[in-house]
Amino acid sequence: MRIIPVIDLKGGQVVHAVGGRRDEYRPIRSPLVNSSCPEIVARTFRDRLNLYEIYVADLDAIGGAEPAWGVYRTLAGMDLGLMVDAGVRDVATGQAVQDAGVSGVVVGLETVGGPRLLREIVERIGHDAVWFSLDLKGGQPLGDVSEWRDPSAEGIAAEVIALGIRRLTVLDLARVGERGGTGTEDLCRRLLDAEPDLQLVAGGGIRDDDDIDDLAAVGVSGVLVATAIHERRIRI
Repeated sequence: MRIIPVIDLKGGQVVHAVGGRRDEYRPIRSPLVNSSCPEIVARTFRDRLNLYEIYVADLDAIGGAEPAWGVYRTLAGMDLGLMVDAGVRDVATGQAVQDAGVSGVVVGLETVGGPRLLREIVERIGHDAVWFSLDLKGGQPLGDVSEWRDPSAEGIAAEVIALGIRRLTVLDLARVGERGGTGTEDLCRRLLDAEPDLQLVAGGGIRDDDDIDDLAAVGVSGVLVATAIHERRIRI
């Protein structure tokens, strides 16, 4: 099981994400690291916890602002595997994120618009570079899903997989930072039953090692974690 710490980035600082209410997010206050600087937080994950893979959610870019290119390049230069959600809405941005040195370009359901654009991004930067984020809120697909043939979570996942994408994240924003578990175990099980070769990473609300064990039993290969790492509620 891969433990992938999350850096939620807003205004150049690492913030504490809670329930998808982004206007309420504030810089982290963590017993693990006395800073909200993304470089210092990432170095702490790497040097103190031996975590060499990081997921960056650029909340400003997801909201439509310019991506934090300098942060991506700095972190990518720190011997880290970097998955970045920069709110990709067009092929050029997907290409630019890849060019910043990241190992995984996250294309989120919340911002991508539909399967046509997703196909164009995959054709430009390659299947192996793309992670599709199945963004949910309260269990329901997030964003404009009108262009998907079947706008259910499983229907969207099936269409993504048909495009040749084999790397998916499942994230329920309503559960992020709420310490209530992901609530997506059954969905993840069904996705993996249908496509056993998926690389599936789940996140949102991870509380402790028991939550991680439950997801591992389903077959999930990695978990996105932020709050539980800072609060030292999981063993690393």
